[in-house]
Amino acid sequence: MAAKPQVRNAPDAGSAPEDREKHPVDETLPPLKMLTSGLQHVAAMYAGVVAPPLIVGAAVGLSGTELTFLTGASLFTAGLATFLQTLGVWKIGARLPFVNGVTFAGVAPMLAIVDTTENKADALPVIFGAIIVAGLLGFLAAPWFSRLVRFFPPVVTGTVITLIGVSLLPVAFGWAQGPNPKAEDYGSTTFLSLAGITLVVVLLLRRFTRGFLKQVAVLVGLVIGTLIAIPFGVTDFTPVTEADIVGFPSPFHFGAPQFALAAIISMCVVMLVSMTESTADMLALGEIVDRPADEKTIAAGLRADTLGSAISPLFNGFMCSAFAQNIGLVAMTRIRSRFVVACGGGFLVLMGLSPVAASLISVVPRPVLGGAGVVLFGSVAASGIQTLVKAGLEKDNNVLIVAVSLAVGIIPITKPDFYHAFPETAQIILDSGISTGCVAAVLLNVVFNHLGRRQDDDDVTAPMEPGDEISGSHTAKAAHAH
Repeated sequence: MAAKPQVRNAPDAGSAPEDREKHPVDETLPPLKMLTSGLQHVAAMYAGVVAPPLIVGAAVGLSGTELTFLTGASLFTAGLATFLQTLGVWKIGARLPFVNGVTFAGVAPMLAIVDTTENKADALPVIFGAIIVAGLLGFLAAPWFSRLVRFFPPVVTGTVITLIGVSLLPVAFGWAQGPNPKAEDYGSTTFLSLAGITLVVVLLLRRFTRGFLKQVAVLVGLVIGTLIAIPFGVTDFTPVTEADIVGFPSPFHFGAPQFALAAIISMCVVMLVSMTESTADMLALGEIVDRPADEKTIAAGLRADTLGSAISPLFNGFMCSAFAQNIGLVAMTRIRSRFVVACGGGFLVLMGLSPVAASLISVVPRPVLGGAGVVLFGSVAASGIQTLVKAGLEKDNNVLIVAVSLAVGIIPITKPDFYHAFPETAQIILDSGISTGCVAAVLLNVVFNHLGRRQDDDDVTAPMEPGDEISGSHTAKAAHAH
């Protein structure tokens, strides 16, 4: 009995015992499982990576060839940023199963930059210059920003994790309705049925299979859903037939970066929003993989985010940030190895270097992605609820923090035009429910649990059980809770 701890701690123990004592985050998996699980991460976040460059590129007026190039560049730089985050260099990288890609927070301000740039050919160089400056400033600010971690107790992190999941669910619902919101068949029974079938396939695989097949249920569901969609004419193989086999995102393809003050300020605001969301994502992922993210981990993770963002424009990519949908995949599959995600980063780099490879995942119909997204994003919200269970919600103060923060965070989801009268720069922050909910939770936690704290602030109001009388038993229960 006593010999086991000695073997556990012996630095020169055999490889098998040493591997068993590794934290799941640092474990390496068998090659096939590593590859398929990594590909599953790519499938979960592919649409989120390619959407921003497609939107911005179309606004600039790029040709189909140039749009393909810009999309490939975003995949390539997302892979590089994922390497930084998962494998780490020096004090850079959280070394958690964290996928990085193009942040949606930058889409609106980038479109504003395009609109205000007289010569559209200069729009992308101006955007790239602003991202480089914002990334470098964010890199320098990362150590100070990370010190805010002490203001993220379970009542805050649980609220933010729940908001991440809830905020992502509308994305899945949008995917389920079809690829083009302006099309007549958007939201048709065909699209919704395909989403529903994919969801059912994933659920059946999770319920009735075991081991490896259960863990890659989302990937298998996407393949089956895509095959089922073929007879309905929804699966488009055109991107595969038209894509080049090899293509490298040559540096500064659209011109040398230009530095405009207004654009720089706008992207610096986006960087602050991105750093706030990444902090919340790291805290969420730390809880899910049982390696809580401390101040040092968050600082390293933010350095990876910001440095990845600063490097991306060199290869014609945009600002990078953590992808919350992949946190849902980790929560659902319980595959916590960061090397699996690094493998996914390798796939992203290869797809960036090979447009035809990138086009393979683009074949998956949007409704099929939507069906799988319901499971992925719902898992994030469920993880947040699990964290809230540990947050001490029997305390009135914590109930108020959660109630108000969730309400504030849900505003942009339920009323997207709620802040339309505010300045455009303010809308960048206010339109992100994750950011506003996170800020609200942190501020309310400081006010209720830190400032002017008194002994009676810890009073607990125990919830009434069914059948309790208003007088007597409930009062006694509350008193007992002290």
